[in-house]
Amino acid sequence: MSVWDDVVGQERVVAAFRAAAEAARAVVAARAGDGGQAPSARQPAPENADVAPAAVANVDTSAMTHAWLVTGPPGSGRSVAARAFAAALQCTGEVPGCGACKACRDVLSGAHPDVVRMATEKLLITMDEVKTLIGEAQRRPWTGNWRVILVEDADRMAERTTNVLLKSIEEPPPQTVWILCTPSADDVLPTIRSRCRLVTLRIPSADAVAELLVRRDGADPELAARAARASQSHIGLARHLATDPGAWERRRRLLLAPISLRSVGDAVLAAADLVDAAEAEAGQSTAERDAAEKAALLRALGLEEGGRVPPSLRAQVRQLEEDQKRRARRARTDVLDRAMIDLLSFYRDVLAVQLGSDVEQVNIDLSDAVAQVAASTGPRQSLTRIGAIEECRTRLRSNAAPLLAVEALMVQLRPQA
Repeated sequence: MSVWDDVVGQERVVAAFRAAAEAARAVVAARAGDGGQAPSARQPAPENADVAPAAVANVDTSAMTHAWLVTGPPGSGRSVAARAFAAALQCTGEVPGCGACKACRDVLSGAHPDVVRMATEKLLITMDEVKTLIGEAQRRPWTGNWRVILVEDADRMAERTTNVLLKSIEEPPPQTVWILCTPSADDVLPTIRSRCRLVTLRIPSADAVAELLVRRDGADPELAARAARASQSHIGLARHLATDPGAWERRRRLLLAPISLRSVGDAVLAAADLVDAAEAEAGQSTAERDAAEKAALLRALGLEEGGRVPPSLRAQVRQLEEDQKRRARRARTDVLDRAMIDLLSFYRDVLAVQLGSDVEQVNIDLSDAVAQVAASTGPRQSLTRIGAIEECRTRLRSNAAPLLAVEALMVQLRPQA
């Protein structure tokens, strides 16, 4: 058992993080032996250090640095890898990242006081939230060796918000480590990128994802393999398909819907159905949490659930409701984006058949529908539809009206005379 068990198909990344965690221990050992004045994570310990020789010997402390940029395509597990690295930095076991010590367990469960995690459920990380992170970065560690600031959605910061972060990343306190996660290095400013060490994850193999689903989620091996292939090794989507009984039928209806469209009116109705379904699924996933949060707030304010809220306390309740609305919009966007990825996989299969490629189809269960569309259209149309789906994803991420974005897509996907 170790913190790296769920980082699947990323051997090179794990090796880099292991080396950094070992180097971090050497830095800490040198610092402790030098009265707390030894090098920070930004520079290696002196070669002639007369302290902690067992810890420093044979370890290249330059493998550790003060800021990391973890990138990888959606579903590659970059947040999982980043949390595992944070756990390895705080680990108190014999080998960094043992997964058994209290520090490792606390980091992975989100309970470690020296690991500050930002994973927004809104469309953007606000300036105030970033300023709070900068304040947290200035604190000394409470119980661990490092103060780790982990931002799982660094791509959701506006440019001016990212500029506020620059100084703290450039010159953090000696015991602070920043870990930023984004789909691509281009999602952050070049000034931020140049001050971080880049670690890039690749798409794991379908077999590795299936093995993870069986081991971690108890999925049926055959279903896990099918889900891993259908999700194109996207770990989150694969887990959704392997654990949600209704996911396969919803996916099937989604992929077959464009084939049956005969008019612009049909496309508009299909778009409305898709957006309604996304809102229902998102609401289902957030309703229980919203109710629990509101009940907890009312208890904290000394109010009874369903009772009248005094005017002096309404602002706090209203703020919670606004936060929950933003979270619901993010959840709906995520559901719609998942639908777009499924549509991309379908037209990818269509294009592969049209070009006579021998690559394995993603949607094996829909091979008849794929063949039907491939025979009735050409590669140019398939590429146009793939482009339209990508454009819809971009519009959804840019906060466009979901119904209008999906309507425009469905009009372009309908069969042409």
